[in-house]
Amino acid sequence: MDQAEGLRNVIKAREAKMVGDPRIFAITSGKGGVGKSNTAVNLAIAFRKMDKRVIIFDADLGLANVEVMFGTVPRYSLKDFVYGDMELPEIITRGPMDIGFISGGSGMLSLNNLDEDQRQGLVYGLSRLSELCDILLIDTGAGVSDSVLDFVMASPEVLLVTTPEPSAITDAYSLIKAVFGRRDTGVRIPDISVVANKVISDAEGDAVFTKLSSVVDRFLNEKVKYMGCIPQDPLLENAVRSQKIVSIVSPASKSARAYFELANRLLGQEPQPEDTQTGLFRFFASFIK
Repeated sequence: MDQAEGLRNVIKAREAKMVGDPRIFAITSGKGGVGKSNTAVNLAIAFRKMDKRVIIFDADLGLANVEVMFGTVPRYSLKDFVYGDMELPEIITRGPMDIGFISGGSGMLSLNNLDEDQRQGLVYGLSRLSELCDILLIDTGAGVSDSVLDFVMASPEVLLVTTPEPSAITDAYSLIKAVFGRRDTGVRIPDISVVANKVISDAEGDAVFTKLSSVVDRFLNEKVKYMGCIPQDPLLENAVRSQKIVSIVSPASKSARAYFELANRLLGQEPQPEDTQTGLFRFFASFIK
């Protein structure tokens, strides 16, 4: 039996007993500047307040949004695991409130460039994440590139962040269209929930979702869910300018409260069926199958 066959057997055995795996949420957007990474880090703070162990995977490979917001410079990144001799738990940097995050690293431009040994090592390493967290947040890049779509498709639950700006709604629709465009490949389509950010009222958040969902229904004959809105908040804007996290510096602000309510709704909803709870692991494992 060769090494790859042995790894496939490990994957099958692991998939058969993955009951306590973390909830996996990909946080994505059709364009940059809509608050995607801000949503990721504030949700992480909210989940920690619920006593959940949280890891953020900064999957916007080559950039450093999460570490900038945390004000923490990671000593290691994913490239030290893939190209070096680090173990995956060793490259996890600890941010505020003991939130773990994995930096993509400037040398990780595409997971498709990994060779066989690197892919196998990554699959083995990812199997450790279920032991280290209850919530795994994947902060994807923005837009509809293949790398973004790969992470979106890999995740059982997806949060699509948009704003009332017409261009943001249009780009959000483009991403949804690209996701459902993969139906014909036979892959599972993830659950997509919309978060309306930077709204002046609940009514405006409802209107953003109505505009988006109506075109999805009309032109794609598909459905997306509404998970709620985050209000426009001067305290949030001040925190962003200061590279701070509003849920830490202004926990009583209306935006921080909205993030906490969003986290509660996410944990209150039914997770995807057990056989789709291992989306990220299955994604990396697919490189060797």
